[in-house]
Amino acid sequence: MSITMNLYYKGNNGNARKFVEEMENSGTADAIRKEDGNLRYEYFISMADPETVLLIDSWKNQQALDVHHASEMMGMIAAFRKKYDLTMRAERYLSDKDGIPDFDKKYIREQEEKKNE
Repeated sequence: MSITMNLYYKGNNGNARKFVEEMENSGTADAIRKEDGNLRYEYFISMADPETVLLIDSWKNQQALDVHHASEMMGMIAAFRKKYDLTMRAERYLSDKDGIPDFDKKYIREQEEKKNE
């Protein structure tokens, strides 16, 4: 069962975006994406609140997340959060081992694969 964390970083004067830029430009985000067990590490900008950035952070299991939390990456992330004076809100989700149920699939329009022409 995979774990997904939605982390909402909130700052002032564009600091949440600056935090993301530093995470990306420093290579920290890419290093996290390469960690064993990381399934997704992707940032999104809020349309409703431009001072908030959402990080969707997914892991194969709790053990992979625990290893990440014990890594030196967490110290770097904490330093960047402090530098940009960000607050956070977190939501935790566990995946359904069977995926999306058939009765929900009818509401989802998936992207079709592009065919070579």
